[in-house]
Amino acid sequence: MTTALESLLKTPLNDLHVSLGARMVPFAGYSMPVQYPAGLMFEHKHTRTAAGLFDVSHMGQLRLVGPDAGAALESLIPVDVIDLPVGKQRYGLLLNDEGGIIDDLMFVNRGSDIFVIVNGACKAGDIAHIQAKIGTRCKVIPMPERALLALQGPLAVTALSRLAPGVEKLVFMTGGNFTIQAGNQRIDVFLTRSGYTGEDGFEISVLDSQAQALAQALLAQPEVKPIGLGARNSLRLEAGLPLYGNDIDTTTTPVEASLQWAMQKVRRAGGARAGGFPGAAKILAQLEGGTGAAARKRVGLLALERIPVREHIELQDLNGQHIGEVTSGLLGPTIDQPIAMGYVPTALAALGTRINAIVRGKPVPMEVVAMPFVPTNYFRG
Repeated sequence: MTTALESLLKTPLNDLHVSLGARMVPFAGYSMPVQYPAGLMFEHKHTRTAAGLFDVSHMGQLRLVGPDAGAALESLIPVDVIDLPVGKQRYGLLLNDEGGIIDDLMFVNRGSDIFVIVNGACKAGDIAHIQAKIGTRCKVIPMPERALLALQGPLAVTALSRLAPGVEKLVFMTGGNFTIQAGNQRIDVFLTRSGYTGEDGFEISVLDSQAQALAQALLAQPEVKPIGLGARNSLRLEAGLPLYGNDIDTTTTPVEASLQWAMQKVRRAGGARAGGFPGAAKILAQLEGGTGAAARKRVGLLALERIPVREHIELQDLNGQHIGEVTSGLLGPTIDQPIAMGYVPTALAALGTRINAIVRGKPVPMEVVAMPFVPTNYFRG
């Protein structure tokens, strides 16, 4: 394992993770902390009640620059980019020509550019795809010189506003430039009030060379503890947020993935800029329903027995017929019940529907439930 880890990429916080006693594992080509000595359960609950600091520097950051950048990005995703006000952030889905999801991403209209964050495992392919598709319409500028930290939890704003007064005025899915006082250093960052845990919090883009000083300044705040990938996964699952590669991929469309909420009216049939994105005919037909309706849907599942139901476990209907499989699943630390996501035929996707997961050959009753499993705690002002 040591040799394998040595061959992996390292984030600017690698030495800090090791000094804090983190257990490091391969993830998206990087050596990343999966948990610290306090353990996953503590880290999960601490983030739900106080503030957790996550290193997400493996993710990709890029800028789209030029007067046509908004329209160019809009040609790749089924989302309203052109009308997004300056300072606002939005969730997007990069699609292939079949309407499958190449990656999910976040983007901000910063006025002078569009700032995009993509998944770490996908970033090389994403950047190549974006460059090939819209590189003649705008400048596509990768930002490998920047790290990304996430501070999440109900007390994140208390901790961060102590170092960067003014961040408390941001609301969910907005962002701006701030200066953070980290010891003797004044660190310029771009941050958004958003995250991947269902909690209030911030994602902070900072130069690699200043990431460790920033992380140490945040960890010096009494509310903040370091959190690993393990708790990040359990937090996002309780929040009902899909994980790329597990719950969505190039074979799933936004409608099948129950992510149609990310498609604004202006891009749907009858909208002022309807269609015009890869796979539009298929996706708009799925939204319309009828003969073009999606045959399957991503749903939330709650086990009716206290048996964890993990990814790739088979799902059957009550007649014992195969209907799909679990894409994510675990015992939710906050909800304290086994929860999962998976794809089922649309006819079995209604809330309250009973199905079975086959765990070690035995059926475990599951019920289709609404997501999130734990109420979100976003600050909307």
